[in-house]
Amino acid sequence: MTSFETKLLHNRHKFDPATGGVSVPIHPASTFHQSNIDQFGKYDYSRSSNPTREALEDFIASLEEGTRGFAFSSGMAAISTAFLLLSQGDHVIISEDVYGGTYRMITEVLSRYGIEHTFVDMTNLRSVELAIQPNTKVFYVETPSNPLLKVTDIKAISELAKEHHALTFVDNTFLTPAIQKPLTLGADVVLHSATKFLSGHSDVVAGLAVVKDEKLGEKLGFLQNSFGAVLGVQDAWLVMRGIKTLSVRIQQSSASASKIARFLDTHPLVRHVYYPGLSHHPQYDLQSTQAKGSGAVLSFELENEQVLRSFVENVQIPVFAVSLGAVESILSYPAKMSHAAMPEVERKKRGITNSLLRLSVGLEHPEDLINDFSHALQKSEIHSVTQGGAR
Repeated sequence: MTSFETKLLHNRHKFDPATGGVSVPIHPASTFHQSNIDQFGKYDYSRSSNPTREALEDFIASLEEGTRGFAFSSGMAAISTAFLLLSQGDHVIISEDVYGGTYRMITEVLSRYGIEHTFVDMTNLRSVELAIQPNTKVFYVETPSNPLLKVTDIKAISELAKEHHALTFVDNTFLTPAIQKPLTLGADVVLHSATKFLSGHSDVVAGLAVVKDEKLGEKLGFLQNSFGAVLGVQDAWLVMRGIKTLSVRIQQSSASASKIARFLDTHPLVRHVYYPGLSHHPQYDLQSTQAKGSGAVLSFELENEQVLRSFVENVQIPVFAVSLGAVESILSYPAKMSHAAMPEVERKKRGITNSLLRLSVGLEHPEDLINDFSHALQKSEIHSVTQGGAR
């Protein structure tokens, strides 16, 4: 069996069969000539299908061990189109500390069309069972979740969903198929913001979906064509180029994230570190059984908002920005970035405080990042003392 690392480079799209070019050709054509009136060729209009986008869709389907892949204009376009599998009167059970854009889609868009929802701590199977209703049609899982890195048992949730004739959607953005393959654990649809680790260079916005069942693939393909939020060919090519180096990037970033998490975990100004690679993480054992690692994203809560502000002002290496999964480390403030769409009262219920930061670790040397953080925290400590802040 070909290893995942080799599969990233040696697959049916490793070279162009027409020319031998070792790169997928970019086909910018919006429409395609048809040779006769009775029988059209495989491609007719690029919203429906395009050979460049199709190559990416085949690629991600193979990596996730699914039957069919779909490329969209953003991660939220992929998520939104998958939600169109639902109908009025259906019910969704969803991870409580889900990404803010998904929260917004569920609460402010789907609710307008008569689709009901219940947010649940997916790490508690009993709570999930109690949330099930006769009209529950989808279990929506983020694991690890954004931004508190809670880990959900994909296999257990998928089995529960099947008992109730419902689908399981899993957002696999944080780990990618390099570390976790939800379809092999029983999920029906895997979703990605390919903007993040898959493309990996902060230069493209894209979304991907992969299904396990061919009939479900036909339904999602119909919705992709009908809704039309497809990925452009230039961006599809960029995502494919990024995926070629996925394995080495995420391995190094994950190893660095583990070192940084351990450093932060012992610092007196850090209240809590959220990272499934730490042995005290509540789902540490589960993470090690359903995935090959813990990923390159962690969150940490500082002593208070004052310390957080000082830390962000003094840290030098990471960019302070929205997004994650890039070659450069990205420091984010969930309360005003990824989860700004979530009302403050809802954020606080979930433990997303105003002193929480999320870090996506890039390819810098981990000791450089640790030294940078140590210096910024030292300045934060001095600032806190001079301002009369509590330790």
